[in-house]
Amino acid sequence: MKEAEKRQEMKKQGHGEYRDITEGDFLGEVTASELVICHFYHWEFYRCKIMDKHLKALAPKYLDTKFLKLDAENAPFFISKLGIKTLPCVILFRKGIAGDRLVGFQDVGGRDDFPTRRLENLLIKKGMIRIRKKKTRRIILKVNALLSDHH
Repeated sequence: MKEAEKRQEMKKQGHGEYRDITEGDFLGEVTASELVICHFYHWEFYRCKIMDKHLKALAPKYLDTKFLKLDAENAPFFISKLGIKTLPCVILFRKGIAGDRLVGFQDVGGRDDFPTRRLENLLIKKGMIRIRKKKTRRIILKVNALLSDHH
């Protein structure tokens, strides 16, 4: 029961979805959660649309992390403050502090057709998304069951 309550609380704080925010909302959103992934984008840039697709797919899977996007054109203060020069730029925040950043696609293979799984693995490695142990155990049990069915 406690797990369900925690999930509801996280959803109330905007977790579980990939949301577009304004510059005015930025500080409150980034400081309200322990783990925040924020994509600074330009609506016309093809690669920003690709990054959007992947982050939108990951957001509902990882409730511990808040997934946001901010239109770079409408956020000149934070673009300058954070020293963002290339888009897409995904900044990883822990407890409101900017840490790692993913600039362009260099960290995901440098190609437009990278799989969501590659970004997911990178974010897991960087400690920005957490695999639920119960979910992992369920997956392992399913795999073991499938393997034993085939023998």
